[in-house]
Amino acid sequence: MISKEKKAELIREYGLKEGDTGSPEVQVAILTERIKELTEHLKVNKKDNHSRRGLFMMVGQRRGLLEYLRRKDINRYRAIIEKLGLRR
Repeated sequence: MISKEKKAELIREYGLKEGDTGSPEVQVAILTERIKELTEHLKVNKKDNHSRRGLFMMVGQRRGLLEYLRRKDINRYRAIIEKLGLRR
């Protein structure tokens, strides 16, 4: 689970303005952090299929947000992809 401090740091770093929690950039950054933590959990607990399903759902949600951002503003999409290092 992501800590409050880490979440606040991500909001400050990726938010468009102060206290911005709803922009796609912030949501993608938070989901990426949760996906990283859950991936580490699943490396240790290989048979935890309930968490694996949650991971797949988060990946799908992140993919949808990125697709939305790509359609709306390609420059913001490219910036978030590069900043998070999601794709080559």
